[in-house]
Amino acid sequence: MLTPFHVISKPIGPFCNLDCKYCFYLEKGKLYPDTHGRQGWAMSDAVLESYVRQYIEAQSVPVVSFAWQGGEPTLLGVDFFRRVLKFQQQYAHGKRIENSLQTNGVLLDDQWGEFLSTNRFLVGISIDGPRGIHNRYRVDRAGAPSFDRVVRGIEVLKKHGVEFNTLTVVQRDNSRHPLEVYRFLKEVGSGFLQFIPIVERAAQTGAEDGLVLIAPDSEAPAKVSEWSVEPFQYGKFLCAVFDEWVRNDVGSVFVQLFDVTLQDWVGGPPSLCVFAPACGDAMVIEHNGDLYSCDHYVYSRYRLGNILEDSLAAMACSPQQRSFGEAKQTALPAYCRECEFLYACNGECPKHRFERTPDGEPGLNYLCPAYKRFFSHVEPYMTFMAGELANRRAPANVMQWARERDVQGPGKRQIGRNDPCPCGSGRKYKKCCGSAAAGRGRHPLTESRPAR
Repeated sequence: MLTPFHVISKPIGPFCNLDCKYCFYLEKGKLYPDTHGRQGWAMSDAVLESYVRQYIEAQSVPVVSFAWQGGEPTLLGVDFFRRVLKFQQQYAHGKRIENSLQTNGVLLDDQWGEFLSTNRFLVGISIDGPRGIHNRYRVDRAGAPSFDRVVRGIEVLKKHGVEFNTLTVVQRDNSRHPLEVYRFLKEVGSGFLQFIPIVERAAQTGAEDGLVLIAPDSEAPAKVSEWSVEPFQYGKFLCAVFDEWVRNDVGSVFVQLFDVTLQDWVGGPPSLCVFAPACGDAMVIEHNGDLYSCDHYVYSRYRLGNILEDSLAAMACSPQQRSFGEAKQTALPAYCRECEFLYACNGECPKHRFERTPDGEPGLNYLCPAYKRFFSHVEPYMTFMAGELANRRAPANVMQWARERDVQGPGKRQIGRNDPCPCGSGRKYKKCCGSAAAGRGRHPLTESRPAR
């Protein structure tokens, strides 16, 4: 039986009404030089029907999740997504279908709000922080800021009761304002937050496929782009947001990275592909039916085929794709294999592995210093929450515990194996929560809702 896999759908390719200065996908239009205008980029009904049918048939699970992205998918209009639902109903054959839509929010109006609410779409809204921070990079094709239009879109979603996440790209500028960004996202009504670090390398000479941003595994001369987040600053950003969250918002605000990290601490399988030991189960389909190995590997040599000519299931389990996925683990340098946080990080995304280890071995993740800092910083709190889960208590108890540690001072920050367990059981830490954390047994997590 085929292992379940996920496909991100790009029904309008890279075509977008915004011109975000850090967007890595806009230039993918160069891969299709004969395609022009909104209608040219729109996925045809033939491709759409074939994709919906094959994707549902290939899934061996009772719930099939579709993710619609771009470019900007709302440019296709509500009628396109009505056709999506028609095909899904036609080929569901008893399976439950879920849909998520990633959008910049600019075009959302009451018609969209009613449609998304009625059909229970989960919506991801891209927003990078308060007005000045958001508008630093997220502008339209005329260079005009987009913040006010995005906020209006969020208000439409709230008016119609549409479930939504916020997706915040962490870049060079907003990474310096972690609490301002985090508090703003709460104020705007987001209870589910995703922070996505952006790291891109620009070619110093001609690049593959005529693109400026080089392929992740390219050895061509390149430099990190001016908008990419810096490792040290990204680590500071994550720690600052975590410190605020762990003292005030556990159980009421859900940050994807924090949920995934707690999942690691209790021994659950990684639910985010970048932290999984291997990858290859999250592909991307373009507007014309071309399937690529990953959203970040849309380059000619990672094209797996086209669904009008090839079986989606066959492409997903092809030797080319299996080799792509396994390389994440087999190419991991010794420096990473020996890291104390290997179980939580697994080398993160191969897209970012272009640095060298202290021993000179290639394949070190550019963001390694950030994640080492973050995992080390959150370890005592994650250990406490894992213990609470093991003892069937609420992880949100960590908020009181964290405040008490603040009062006690830095001398009380580390939990010794023979110290009384901080959960209050009366037993030694090693015989109580420490045992559960060390064993990394599987326990139910706090409520979490990563984007479908």
